[in-house]
Amino acid sequence: MLMRKVKLRTVILLLVCMVVLLSLFITDLLVSRSINENSMSYEEEKALTTARIVADSDIVISGLENQEADAIQVYANRVRSSAEVLFVVVLDMSGIRYSHPNEEMVGQPFEGGDEKEVFLNQEYSSISEGTLTTSLRSFTPVLNNDGEQIGAVVVGISLEYIKQMINQNHRNILLGSLFGLLAGVLGAFFMARYIKKTLYGLEPKQIASILGERNAMLESVHEGIIAVDEEGKITLVNKSARKLLKRAGLTEDPIGVDIASFLPMTGLERVLKTGRAELGDELVINEMSFIVNRSPLIVDDKVIGAISTLRDKTEVKELAQQLTGVKQYVEALRSQSHEVKNNLHVILGMLRIGAYDQLKEFILKLVDHKSHEISQVQHVRDPVLSGFLLGKLSYAKECGVTLTIKSQTPIHKSPDQEMVHEMITILGNVINNAIEAVAESPFKKVEMTLAVKRGKLHIEVKDTGPGIKTEQLKEIFTKGYSTKGEGRGYGLANVKESIDQLSGHLTIDTVVDAGTTIMIDIPYDAEENDRD
Repeated sequence: MLMRKVKLRTVILLLVCMVVLLSLFITDLLVSRSINENSMSYEEEKALTTARIVADSDIVISGLENQEADAIQVYANRVRSSAEVLFVVVLDMSGIRYSHPNEEMVGQPFEGGDEKEVFLNQEYSSISEGTLTTSLRSFTPVLNNDGEQIGAVVVGISLEYIKQMINQNHRNILLGSLFGLLAGVLGAFFMARYIKKTLYGLEPKQIASILGERNAMLESVHEGIIAVDEEGKITLVNKSARKLLKRAGLTEDPIGVDIASFLPMTGLERVLKTGRAELGDELVINEMSFIVNRSPLIVDDKVIGAISTLRDKTEVKELAQQLTGVKQYVEALRSQSHEVKNNLHVILGMLRIGAYDQLKEFILKLVDHKSHEISQVQHVRDPVLSGFLLGKLSYAKECGVTLTIKSQTPIHKSPDQEMVHEMITILGNVINNAIEAVAESPFKKVEMTLAVKRGKLHIEVKDTGPGIKTEQLKEIFTKGYSTKGEGRGYGLANVKESIDQLSGHLTIDTVVDAGTTIMIDIPYDAEENDRD
């Protein structure tokens, strides 16, 4: 829980400091060990070299052969001072000192117990405690001109002196480590500051939360989403897009693939170049149609990528059909509203001129007409559907067409509101087509019959229009086909799609110059216990 509250800058500082400290600690161990070994080797080599020089001196050889210690003592002290060693001791074969830093020790036996092997003509080094202190000692035999051993030279270097050298080197290493740590902390501080600025001041937890939310949003969107970077490489394909692409026959993983090779017709590379959005275009992928929108992704006035949304055109068509049904319902209400407004104007005019007898007669006729209209839909128990049909009666009257609606059985309310919307689409388009068909006929009559039998709703619409020619029968359900000009030809196509969606059946009986009858059968499950 505590770690979650620590800021990114603090985490980076701590991590860098830990890494630097660990690195410096390991380096200190390795370097210190190496320096210790090198220092001991150096001092040992120095002692041996000094001992060899003394052993090869004519003064030492002559002094040992002639047993003259004074000359050797003077020479040994001079060498000790020049070489900066603890002592230079010359021994004869009996182990008696011929030189020593303390003159009182000259003529006394050598102490330490590590000198025996040198009298066997061997050269070596050892650490032992003598009369002065514990020291590193290097032993070298002294040979005369005949090659016979006549003594030995011992050169000693204080271990305390070696330790002082090592400690001094270690202090230098620690000082360098402290500078390294300080540089690491400063570097970590500026690096953390740069990273925080790059991340717009957000903490990792906030970034993870935002990323999770954005991904969840993109995956939950119904539209397919495809995004590319500035080089045209696909960086995002959400779940809906993968489903749509799979339905179109594209099953490979598109992430990281060049959009120009994966989907050359998407137009995203064009948006990357122009920086302009393209909305509402149609895209065909393997004979499957999509409605697409394309937009550039712009950050700091620079196009860094592009994004495209895809939606199955079939779904858009279905939505358009539903909207068409609503439009039909609204149009019917508009007709009723228009008729009521006209009647109110007539009543107001008669009141102003005082034509009360004529007003009374007009209202009686109006009430009688409305009663007749209401009686035609009284068996339609769904208020939405009956209100819609009343609107169509008003619309037909406006067009000068006599529309008759008969219900052979009660039409009970359907519990499925989707069914009602589809019914409005079907009835609205069929009635409108019939009204338009009789517009030029001498007898402008349209008759609709409704009946529910054996679980099916039977709809029959007859008109006295010119009929439908044989060659037109094959095309009337094709979207966009119309004999009435451009922008038409969607009504019967929507009717056919709605009937197919409801698993219904449509039959057309037409006679040229005599009229057309459209018969529709739809499975109908209704609430038979509704009230009038």
